[in-house]
Amino acid sequence: MVSAERLLAFAAMSFLLIVIPGPSVLFVIGRALAQGRRAALTTVVGNTLGAYVLIVAVALGVGSIVERSVLVFTVLKLAGAGYLVYLGVKAWRQRRSLQATFAADKAPQGGLRTLWEGFAVGVANPKTIVFFAAVLPQFVDRAQGHVVVQMLLLGLVFNIIAVACDSLWGLAAATGRDWFARSPQRLSLVGGVGGLAMIGLGVTVAATGRKD
Repeated sequence: MVSAERLLAFAAMSFLLIVIPGPSVLFVIGRALAQGRRAALTTVVGNTLGAYVLIVAVALGVGSIVERSVLVFTVLKLAGAGYLVYLGVKAWRQRRSLQATFAADKAPQGGLRTLWEGFAVGVANPKTIVFFAAVLPQFVDRAQGHVVVQMLLLGLVFNIIAVACDSLWGLAAATGRDWFARSPQRLSLVGGVGGLAMIGLGVTVAATGRKD
């Protein structure tokens, strides 16, 4: 099974990725600002379900290939790191346009639709795809066997952290929705900090990993 040391290290890196305002977090915040707490929390559930579909897919297929091949792992890791840097640069450049995103879609909608849209964002989140495919296999202890089970366990840890952090983002945004909406500068700060943090994470992913 996964050692406590690997589990804590993975939890720490997961927290770093999750706390950054990426596509899923921004979508949750947007729902909170537009429609309030209930829509935000429903979106978090949808995002989490979508993310776990990615975890299962990696554990049963892509993850096994990456775990066995140093070449595939290295190529995917560098591609993933580069894409994280790209997303960070994009978030930084578009930080001043968040006001329009958060002001859109104010009409109320059903819970199932909100859940489905959250799921779609979660399963298509490029930041999460890159993390699961290129980073998650690094924390698997191959000597212990049960690679799929280890990945599913690590993925569950990721999801628990994601639910807690994304819910806090959504609740905070819902509570301060008027305060955020009145200031494009505040929204710009959220996007800018998130972009810089994502760039830092991309550099970290590129610089770390297996040496075998």
